[in-house]
Amino acid sequence: MPQADVVVVHDAARALTPPEVTCRVIAAVRAGHKAVVPALPVTDTVKEVGVSAAGQPEPVVATPRRTRLRAVQTPQGFETGTLEAAHRAGAGRAEDEALAASDDAGLVEACGGSVVVVAGDERAMKVTTPMDLALAELLLER
Repeated sequence: MPQADVVVVHDAARALTPPEVTCRVIAAVRAGHKAVVPALPVTDTVKEVGVSAAGQPEPVVATPRRTRLRAVQTPQGFETGTLEAAHRAGAGRAEDEALAASDDAGLVEACGGSVVVVAGDERAMKVTTPMDLALAELLLER
């Protein structure tokens, strides 16, 4: 059986993702990038917090510059061999939550691979809460 040269990993929580996002991801992989994620610039100020006692306010330890931050979406695209190698190398990582990756691109990155970002789309919102679902339904009605 012939093997695909590009693997695209998507999740059902981003059901409104426009096809153009997938096309951008695939084009970047075919242009030679081993791992590609769509993303949007972060517009909120983000705070890194430290550990606090249960029920106590968390201390702010850092405020990253949002000009360098991106909110990653799916679909994520990979050169087939890169994703296969990352899954082989990371098979045991999920047993240790501190080492576990939250997505396939994170696994590639944790295994030393390079990941690049292409433009995402606001319509590729993640539907995980009742409010997200209500917003998605409003978008579909338009």
